[in-house]
Amino acid sequence: MRWQLLGELARSDRQVRELTALVGQRQSLTSYHLGQLRAAGLVTMRRSSADGRDTYCSLNLAAYRERLAASGAALHAGLRLVPAELALPADGLGGPPGQSRAQSPVRVLFLCTGNSARSQMAEAILGRLGGSRVETASAGSHPKDLHPNAVRVMGERGMDISGARSKHLSEFAEQRFDYVISLCDRVREVCPDFPGAPAMVHWSIPDPAAEAASQDSYPAFVRTAEELNTRIQFLLYAIENSQTSSERS
Repeated sequence: MRWQLLGELARSDRQVRELTALVGQRQSLTSYHLGQLRAAGLVTMRRSSADGRDTYCSLNLAAYRERLAASGAALHAGLRLVPAELALPADGLGGPPGQSRAQSPVRVLFLCTGNSARSQMAEAILGRLGGSRVETASAGSHPKDLHPNAVRVMGERGMDISGARSKHLSEFAEQRFDYVISLCDRVREVCPDFPGAPAMVHWSIPDPAAEAASQDSYPAFVRTAEELNTRIQFLLYAIENSQTSSERS
């Protein structure tokens, strides 16, 4: 059952009630196993910003990778796991050596409420790491001006988003995407259906601007950029794997 839960969370953040339905078990049993995974540091849980009665669960993929590697090495030296290197766009083209440039890029749309921070940062990071293998965009359900701390954090990482425009998700409603990734619990509730049945993924990431009322929000933007960078690297592994599988078939 824990393996089932990990498998579901590897694809998308989920509410406890969703996981209960997906694994087909009682909620009390699902919550127990989630508690064990949480105690092991593999799963994190946070209240939904859309409905505080709901709780979103997230899989700590980086920690899970480290545990798998350590387990293999502890059992036998021949089972030491070394993560595959993610091919980064050294020449601005992106993709692993030998990848066909004629291959259509994977289209990814990031969504949040304001399209002022999280989704703009995600678009910039994926654009940098993915190169020509991806085509990325972002939008919001209630667009507002780009947050200055988002511009600052991205600028410190060599990505200038100062000229980015906030967009309403309706601008993309008729377009086809391979992945639609919601970064905000609220926008997940209002996300429309997109043509072509894209993979719908949710990353429950708190709004870094929400800390502005009580303190300087800049550290929250730094944490958000780091989390997005980690999640996007794992997304690129999934994209590469799906492209390789398609080529073989």
